Amino acid sequence: MHYTYLLENKYDKSWYIGYTENLRKRVKDHQGGYGCRTTAMKSGWQLIYYEAYINKLDAVGREKFLKGGAGRVYLKKQLKNYLSNNKDL
Repeated sequence: MHYTYLLENKYDKSWYIGYTENLRKRVKDHQGGYGCRTTAMKSGWQLIYYEAYINKLDAVGREKFLKGGAGRVYLKKQLKNYLSNNKDL
Protein backbone atom coordinates (compact mmCIF):
# COMPACT_ATOMS: atom_id res chain seq x y z
CA MET A 1 0.00 0.00 0.00
CA HIS A 2 0.95 3.64 -0.46
CA TYR A 3 -0.06 6.32 2.00
CA THR A 4 -0.56 10.06 1.99
CA TYR A 5 -0.54 11.37 5.54
CA LEU A 6 -0.88 14.46 7.69
CA LEU A 7 1.09 15.06 10.86
CA GLU A 8 0.33 17.80 13.33
CA ASN A 9 2.76 19.28 15.80
CA LYS A 10 1.14 19.16 19.22
CA TYR A 11 2.99 22.28 20.40
CA ASP A 12 2.47 24.82 17.61
CA LYS A 13 -0.26 23.02 15.60
CA SER A 14 1.75 23.19 12.36
CA TRP A 15 1.14 20.52 9.73
CA TYR A 16 3.36 18.28 7.66
CA ILE A 17 1.97 16.39 4.65
CA GLY A 18 3.87 13.49 3.16
CA TYR A 19 3.82 10.21 1.25
CA THR A 20 5.20 6.79 2.22
CA GLU A 21 4.94 3.07 1.59
CA ASN A 22 5.40 2.21 5.29
CA LEU A 23 3.21 4.50 7.37
CA ARG A 24 4.12 3.17 10.83
CA LYS A 25 7.86 3.40 10.20
CA ARG A 26 7.61 6.84 8.64
CA VAL A 27 5.60 8.27 11.54
CA LYS A 28 8.12 6.80 14.01
CA ASP A 29 10.93 8.36 11.97
CA HIS A 30 9.26 11.78 12.13
CA GLN A 31 8.63 11.43 15.86
CA GLY A 32 12.25 10.45 16.44
CA GLY A 33 13.65 13.41 14.51
CA TYR A 34 14.70 11.35 11.47
CA GLY A 35 11.77 12.00 9.14
CA CYS A 36 12.95 15.02 7.19
CA ARG A 37 14.49 18.40 7.85
CA THR A 38 11.11 20.05 8.43
CA THR A 39 9.96 17.62 11.11
CA ALA A 40 13.43 17.06 12.59
CA MET A 41 13.53 20.70 13.69
CA LYS A 42 10.62 20.15 16.13
CA SER A 43 9.40 17.40 18.40
CA GLY A 44 5.80 16.43 19.15
CA TRP A 45 4.52 15.19 15.78
CA GLN A 46 1.38 13.06 15.74
CA LEU A 47 -0.52 11.41 12.92
CA ILE A 48 -3.98 12.95 12.55
CA TYR A 49 -5.04 11.84 9.04
CA TYR A 50 -4.05 9.43 6.29
CA GLU A 51 -5.35 7.93 3.06
CA ALA A 52 -4.31 4.58 1.57
CA TYR A 53 -3.81 3.88 -2.14
CA ILE A 54 -2.95 0.80 -4.16
CA ASN A 55 -1.12 2.81 -6.82
CA LYS A 56 1.95 4.90 -5.94
CA LEU A 57 1.17 7.61 -8.49
CA ASP A 58 -2.27 8.11 -6.95
CA ALA A 59 -0.76 8.62 -3.49
CA VAL A 60 1.95 10.99 -4.76
CA GLY A 61 -0.64 12.97 -6.73
CA ARG A 62 -2.84 13.21 -3.66
CA GLU A 63 0.10 14.46 -1.60
CA LYS A 64 0.70 17.24 -4.12
CA PHE A 65 -2.99 18.17 -4.07
CA LEU A 66 -3.18 18.27 -0.26
CA LYS A 67 -0.13 20.54 -0.08
CA GLY A 68 -1.90 23.15 -2.22
CA GLY A 69 -4.57 25.67 -1.28
CA ALA A 70 -7.57 23.57 -2.33
CA GLY A 71 -6.08 20.57 -0.56
CA ARG A 72 -5.71 22.48 2.69
CA VAL A 73 -9.36 23.56 2.42
CA TYR A 74 -10.33 19.92 1.84
CA LEU A 75 -8.37 18.78 4.92
CA LYS A 76 -9.92 21.44 7.11
CA LYS A 77 -13.38 20.32 5.96
CA GLN A 78 -12.57 16.63 6.55
CA LEU A 79 -11.11 17.34 9.99
CA LYS A 80 -13.80 19.81 11.07
CA ASN A 81 -14.64 17.98 14.30
CA TYR A 82 -11.00 17.40 15.22
CA LEU A 83 -10.09 21.01 14.55
CA SER A 84 -13.06 22.38 16.51
CA ASN A 85 -11.91 20.37 19.54
CA ASN A 86 -8.39 21.80 19.21
CA LYS A 87 -9.18 25.50 19.09
CA ASP A 88 -5.53 26.58 19.35
CA LEU A 89 -5.20 26.23 15.55
